Amino acid sequence: MIPSIKRRNIGPDLNQKMAALPDTLPAVIRQILASRGVASESDMNLEMGNLLSYTDLKDIALGADIIEQAVISGQSVLVVGDFDADGATATALTCLALRAFGLEQVDYLVPDRFTLGYGLSAALADIAITKKPDVVITVDNGISSVEGIAILQAAGVRVVVTDHHLPGATLPNADAIINPNQAGCDFPSKAACGCAVAFYLMAAVRAKLLAQGWFAARSVPNLAEYLDLVALATVADVVPFDRNNRILVHQGLLRIRAGQARPGINALLAVAGKAAPHLVGSDLGFAIGPRLNAAGRMEDMSLGIACLMAESEEEAQILAKQLDNLNKERRFVEQSMQEQAKTLLDNFTDPATLPWGLCLFDADWHEGVIGILASRIKDRTHRPVIAFAASGDTEIKGSARSINGFHLRDALDLIATRHPGMLNRFGGHAMAAGLTIDRGDLMAFQSAFDQVVREQLTADDLQAVMWSDGQLDGSELSLDMADQLQRIGPFGHHFPAPTFDGTFDIVDQRIVGQNHLKLVLSPIGTNQHIDAIVFNIDPAEWPTPHPQVCLRYQLDINRFRGNTSLQLMGDCLTAVATA
Repeated sequence: MIPSIKRRNIGPDLNQKMAALPDTLPAVIRQILASRGVASESDMNLEMGNLLSYTDLKDIALGADIIEQAVISGQSVLVVGDFDADGATATALTCLALRAFGLEQVDYLVPDRFTLGYGLSAALADIAITKKPDVVITVDNGISSVEGIAILQAAGVRVVVTDHHLPGATLPNADAIINPNQAGCDFPSKAACGCAVAFYLMAAVRAKLLAQGWFAARSVPNLAEYLDLVALATVADVVPFDRNNRILVHQGLLRIRAGQARPGINALLAVAGKAAPHLVGSDLGFAIGPRLNAAGRMEDMSLGIACLMAESEEEAQILAKQLDNLNKERRFVEQSMQEQAKTLLDNFTDPATLPWGLCLFDADWHEGVIGILASRIKDRTHRPVIAFAASGDTEIKGSARSINGFHLRDALDLIATRHPGMLNRFGGHAMAAGLTIDRGDLMAFQSAFDQVVREQLTADDLQAVMWSDGQLDGSELSLDMADQLQRIGPFGHHFPAPTFDGTFDIVDQRIVGQNHLKLVLSPIGTNQHIDAIVFNIDPAEWPTPHPQVCLRYQLDINRFRGNTSLQLMGDCLTAVATA
């Protein structure tokens, strides 16, 4: 599907916001900031002092009391995490912080994706009990773990839940639940990732220990040391970039660029070929996140957690190399699954017959990779997609990805209400969710899912749109502008990176790698030559015989062998025929 490019409107409201920003900034910078909700100079301030306080998080004082007492009395604490980047970073951060507080009996437990599934299940609770914890802290999970937490409570284990996923109708009977999305929580940022919630809890525990004089005979931990982990989680989990999350990511990036990251993050950057001094937020999502997630997708996330918690560069490098190899394996598996999915999609010879809510299943698909597959198919077809893989003899497990305007978790909840017993388990967010159904219910579920999508979306919603901040003139196509644009970051979900569009003369074009197009372009009517690259093009269509292209792009600074140059990073390319 070829998306249409639309430019963001510049209306009276936007002009008012632009007028409130410093006039020392170029107009294009003010326009970009204003279009993303930045309405004052103070909104641009991403200093640590502007971070929201933890005090508005419901139950955080109660949870901090429980953990404070565990630290002071030397109890055993078990951290129960999740097998994605958010869960891994949250697990590492919580364990590291507790040990820095002086707690010696700290361990973690992460469920095996393939045998136990997500969260603190009953089976995982039974395993947890064998470790004899006094306190269990869940990170990035727990809000739906009613049965598992009941088992722990019955065994006399106190449970503190930290999570950010949307709660269901029934909450677990935990000793404390810290989740900005639960009813009655006044914390302004509902977009915090799991690692950020864990960070806030550790800050509250630290404050209580300080008040008790606990650190009189030991050094006071600086929790800012863990902001690299929070930044990675916030980007990798694709949560909305509200101001609070932008502060967290900005501060984490500053630490990484300054050489103050944990050894594991430095090692992951090294295997990805990324230089820390020039790191931007998207590098966390595209370079580090996939390598960390590869552990949970292909084997065991304990490997990723160990890398993040490594204390020496040598240990971190060994673990990062293993993660890099797992990521290469993941890419190979994913490519094969994409080819199989394309074959399934080709069965719909008439695009009009393609379901609005698309469910695909193959018994040989890898359970750990179906989330990526769903995302790829969603991007290709521009509709909500669920990719299913076999899970045991009778069940299939699905990973869902959505488009704007369709709330996945609410949709699954609606299906569960209309069709009692069809969904064995489900949970997630608006844009991503997971579920488990019986294999025999697949056709019925496909129909139910498609029906809900058709009820909530229109045909226009299924037309892919790529937004642009407009056209840059020749003087704005410069290294200086690229640098200024990077400085107003970080960018992420709901705070997109500045993206432009324009028509260019083709000076040169050639294929690099297998399917990447390297170009030299010239803005119409100028003699300016600018390098550009577009990844994953169709080699059957490019290079083109046409003299011009329309390109949607971001300004990028290409650093190679000590030299810097402007490069356009394109993501939507069409040939333009001239008379």
